[in-house]
Amino acid sequence: MTERRNLSPFRAMWLFTFFDLPVTTRKARREYSRFRTSLLKEGFAMLQFSVYARYCSSEEKSKSISSRLKPLLPPGGQIRFLAVTEHQFGKMLVFHGKKRVSTEKPPQQLMLF
Repeated sequence: MTERRNLSPFRAMWLFTFFDLPVTTRKARREYSRFRTSLLKEGFAMLQFSVYARYCSSEEKSKSISSRLKPLLPPGGQIRFLAVTEHQFGKMLVFHGKKRVSTEKPPQQLMLF
């Protein structure tokens, strides 16, 4: 019963990260790259340039992930985290050109880290 409740589209979350980071100096580009690599290691996937998202089994998990990322934030630029339910994520309209495509699907198997 607990597992079934955890997979509810109203309980499962998608955690978005939006960021604008300066890349004007070599050091800034290195910090950008380090932050982006951290996102990928945490299981985020790129939706668009500077917009990444990750599926989380619960709101608590999404808070845990954003807390782990906070110490890794570069000193410059702007970074935002936004968590939405699986149900809300499914309502997103996605277009490639004028053609509508479906949203990303949650992973078939939850990552265990």
